[in-house]
Amino acid sequence: MSNPSLTYPESAIADQIDTYHGISVPDPYRWLEDPSSEPTRQWIEAQNQVTFGYLNAIPDRTPLQQRLTKLWDYEKYGLPFKEGDRYFYFKNDGLQNQSVLYTLPSLAAEPRVLLDPNTLSEDGTVALSGLSISKDGNLLAYALSTAGSDWLTWKVRHAETGEDLSDQLNWSKFSGATWTPDHQGFFYARFDEPNEATKLEDVNYYQKLYYHRLGTPQSEDELIYERPDQKEWMFGTQITEDGCYLLFYVSRSTESKNLLFWRDLSQPDAPIVELIDSFEASFEVVDNEGTLLWISTDLDAPRGKLMAIDLSAPARENWREIIPEAPETLQSVSLFQNEFIITYLKDARTQVKRFDLHGEFLGEVELPGIGSAGGFGGDRHDTETFYNFTSFTTPPTIYRYTIATGESTLFRQPAIAFDSTDYETTQVFYTSKDGTQVPLFITHKRGMAVDGNNPTLLYGYGGFNISLTPSFSPSTLVWLEMGGVYAVPNLRGGGEYGEAWHQAGTKLNKQNVFDDFIAAAEWLIDHGYTSSRKLAIAGGSNGGLLVGACMTQRPDLFAAALPAVGVMDMLRFPQFTIGWAWCSDYGSPDDPEEFKALYAYSPLHNLKPGTAYPATLITTADHDDRVVPAHSFKFAAALQAAHQGENPVLIRIETKAGHGAGKPTTKQIEEAADKWAFLVKVLGVE
Repeated sequence: MSNPSLTYPESAIADQIDTYHGISVPDPYRWLEDPSSEPTRQWIEAQNQVTFGYLNAIPDRTPLQQRLTKLWDYEKYGLPFKEGDRYFYFKNDGLQNQSVLYTLPSLAAEPRVLLDPNTLSEDGTVALSGLSISKDGNLLAYALSTAGSDWLTWKVRHAETGEDLSDQLNWSKFSGATWTPDHQGFFYARFDEPNEATKLEDVNYYQKLYYHRLGTPQSEDELIYERPDQKEWMFGTQITEDGCYLLFYVSRSTESKNLLFWRDLSQPDAPIVELIDSFEASFEVVDNEGTLLWISTDLDAPRGKLMAIDLSAPARENWREIIPEAPETLQSVSLFQNEFIITYLKDARTQVKRFDLHGEFLGEVELPGIGSAGGFGGDRHDTETFYNFTSFTTPPTIYRYTIATGESTLFRQPAIAFDSTDYETTQVFYTSKDGTQVPLFITHKRGMAVDGNNPTLLYGYGGFNISLTPSFSPSTLVWLEMGGVYAVPNLRGGGEYGEAWHQAGTKLNKQNVFDDFIAAAEWLIDHGYTSSRKLAIAGGSNGGLLVGACMTQRPDLFAAALPAVGVMDMLRFPQFTIGWAWCSDYGSPDDPEEFKALYAYSPLHNLKPGTAYPATLITTADHDDRVVPAHSFKFAAALQAAHQGENPVLIRIETKAGHGAGKPTTKQIEEAADKWAFLVKVLGVE
């Protein structure tokens, strides 16, 4: 297929047909699942040639990239945290590809660079993807990923000298590192060594938990726990602040349910005790006092509560509720001195409350406004903690919070070349298809005419219990400066209203998510913010699925679509890397009823030949081993074949990049410039 200005590369059609529960399903682009094959590499090159030829011809692209670069160029600070006698924090001077880790003996002292990932590769594609600092503050275990891959390489650095030790651990993925109280080693999880040629596609099963002792080769690491009978189990660890107990978190998918085991570290060769032995809820230990554990959970409380379990009397009838479920959704719990600080979501906006150890309410932490706050980390004996506050037009601003007085003081405030007072954010509630009320954030210039003629970007996610709260991005500012409206609905499938809201957008209920998104688009049109010819939709990963499903269900409703690193083949997703873990949200194609639901909305399988689809710019990366690029490759090939009309349907394939984490600043700016240039062109933005 072609339009007057574009001729798409030919995508060979293979005679591949699969049978699911008696239904024959063609898969003509199966060959694109091999990203390293010569035909696929040629296809990638040909698609990029067409895409970048189109984008480079847009006059606005260069000035957009220049404006993005200017707005991106501000100091970005991470939250300070303390271990032992040292403070640590991350900082990006503005346009550095990766943020730099600094250390200092006090907040008034001169900081010193401890780890600069920018020195590890010329193009910034080696990123810091994990960090754990020993309790004395002298050693840091840090994990590096290359070109955006989820595979991690763990190393160890001395905080005083800045020198690396000889330790190097490979084949770790989806794992942190937990130091033992003696600072002689740490726990981590890894998989068996993969096939080098197919490590970015092969399915990941049978994770194992190890202990690494400093100065020894990885081959001598002690295997702490494995379950050959449970190929899907994955492990995380935590050691209580008093150093007495090792806690094991066992998960089996992306669902927010886990097991909780423990081991007494004071007793050599102590057994592993299964405290929570069924996947019925989430359990996260906040802190302990002797054998008493304070645990945040959604057990019989979909919006979360705090309870106490005594390891010396762990029977369920002895469990105690400390802070009951609230109308708001519990996000995190910290303990300082004798005070719990709990972060809640109230209609997708942050609210922070204080309680004593008995659960008595002490008051709220006053925040600077309506937005998102995060942080409040540290140890129980700390007298201060830090949090950041952000909104759609305000970059993360850091505050120091004094526990004793409950006072917040400004610590770091970035300076950007943008006047946020010229813009406003409102929150409305609209009605979805089945009558559910859904919140929607809308940001735009003050005084904007509500005449149906505003270019609008509707951004969503709707899955995996993830909440979309007000967040800052320099690229969004450029869209707003162009007169654009930026709209973010809190779709079902997310965590904004707890586990019930999440479950209402999963498996057989997944269509609710798409209905919510479509209803948001219709509300914006009905209320004069925009029109179908000015409306674009965007989302990444599960949000890419959202965009793919909605543009195939309602191609008439949107002028443009930007699906990024999306899950597009809902019948094959469990076959690659960690895709099997998503069955907790999506359901499994092996189940007859869940297959019907998946097949009904799978973007790849619901493209209809001869249909005029929105102008589409698909984005992915050749090193994405979270959502393998085959999803986007196959969808692009099928979309170009089915599409009828003049709208461009393009795929932009980044090289030496992955799912998004750790992407260098230069690549982020280039991709944002391409997306905005594309929308300027296809929406007719002036």
